[in-house]
Amino acid sequence: MTEKKTSGRGRRDLRVKVKSARGRRLSSTLWLERQLNDPYVRAARDAGYRGRAAFKILELDDKYRFLVPGARVVDLGCAPGGWCQVAVKRVNALGERGGKSVGTVLGVDLQEVEPIAGAEIHQLDFLEDEADEKVKGWLGGKADVVMSDMAASASGHKQTDHLRIIALCEAAAHFAFDVLDEGGTFVAKVLAGGAEGDLQKLLKQRFAKVANVKPPASRSDSSEKFVVATGFKG
Repeated sequence: MTEKKTSGRGRRDLRVKVKSARGRRLSSTLWLERQLNDPYVRAARDAGYRGRAAFKILELDDKYRFLVPGARVVDLGCAPGGWCQVAVKRVNALGERGGKSVGTVLGVDLQEVEPIAGAEIHQLDFLEDEADEKVKGWLGGKADVVMSDMAASASGHKQTDHLRIIALCEAAAHFAFDVLDEGGTFVAKVLAGGAEGDLQKLLKQRFAKVANVKPPASRSDSSEKFVVATGFKG
């Protein structure tokens, strides 16, 4: 890797350039270069988060304030765990904020996830029968927040991928309808592409407010955005 020098008072452009290596695809080289130069990747590493995606939920919560002390949170498709890490701190799941209510963070994923202090992690397919009852049992009641950063496996076909993630988001929404308490919040990732209308209509029937947001941590060249639905009507 090299650093490109620039003129002017001996300053240096600190952007890391990754040299192509034999046997490595150009796309891999470009991905690696982007990772090395992404300020959110560096910030996540410095803060101890498991991925840059942690900043997406941080920024969404800074704006909408749903991860409050004492909240009961379900993170669908929680691997690698960055969203759970943020939620643990914000809902005071470890009881570290004296005088504040202690919340609960429950993460579920198809794959095994490394333990996270303050979070309860379960290997579970949220689409299976009785998954909602299992989650409510683990929580000891209903949830205040259901959030999802899930994405379907990429096919390489933009429209197909869009339809897949919308279907996944709709499934997560129906799960939220079953486990959310009145007044609760649903947050999920979607991909812009034209098929979001039915999802928006569905959410507007069940929540007081529905917003579509692209947080600063979401890369500008990505079609992802997040739906934030607040005030579940029950």
